[in-house]
Amino acid sequence: MKRIALFVLTNLAVMLVLSVTARLLGVDRFLTANGLNLGALLGFSLIMGFGGAIISLLMSKPMAKWSTGAVVINEPRNADEAWIVNTVQKFAAKAGIAMPEVAIYEGEPNAFATGATKNSSLVAVSTGLLQGMTHEEVEAVIGHEIAHVANGDMVTMTLIQGVMNTFVVFLSRVVGYAVDSFLRKGDERESSGPGIGYMVTSFVMEVVLGFVAAIIVAWFSRQREFRADAGAAQLMGRKQPMINALARLGGLQPGELPQSMAAMGIAGGLGKLFSTHPPLEERIARLQQS
Repeated sequence: MKRIALFVLTNLAVMLVLSVTARLLGVDRFLTANGLNLGALLGFSLIMGFGGAIISLLMSKPMAKWSTGAVVINEPRNADEAWIVNTVQKFAAKAGIAMPEVAIYEGEPNAFATGATKNSSLVAVSTGLLQGMTHEEVEAVIGHEIAHVANGDMVTMTLIQGVMNTFVVFLSRVVGYAVDSFLRKGDERESSGPGIGYMVTSFVMEVVLGFVAAIIVAWFSRQREFRADAGAAQLMGRKQPMINALARLGGLQPGELPQSMAAMGIAGGLGKLFSTHPPLEERIARLQQS
């Protein structure tokens, strides 16, 4: 459960930095000093929202390597590594994408794929996955990750996150301005720029709306998981290996991955609002019905 979780956390960090920088430079004050300029605010929100999402996307691969300690396999050192590379190469060719970087990392059963584009991606599997599954099941997991890449899920989630960021920035400042205007009603300094009511309210609204945005992003992520499961079945030529892999994961303890990378891994979520993965049993049922 790595790719989107890391992406989301990185996005939040970047958005925080951009927001603080904007406040220090007085950009928010410029937008509200002479009344709320909705056109300027929307432009500001788009830059902030999509800027944060795109920067996070570009950072996704190096952040994934750093956070998990994944080691890229440049030259296979043993039969297992050679098999992993060959499996990724086989599925990448079948999916019509460039050969991803292949990596392995120490950890409980899990895997992930990340990267800014289909042709600049990384697929990594954990040592726990290799030790706890059969070759056919690991192959299905790798197919799932290749399907994520081929489906362009990182770019799709970046666009969704960018839209959500934009609404969070825009609405938080509109509400902040409205509250500030109400609190300063009748004050002769009303037009001198945003006051403490704006600063506090816009910050609180960013946090609240950020949680709402996270729920929406997680919902989209869960839908992409179903699609990646189906993609793995298609690459394998049958769905049973993917079903077996998911069932085995249900009996294993999936590795806990950094929160910023949760959505594009193989491990199932708890099925709650913030979960980036549907419950394993739901994913198995969806495959069986397809």
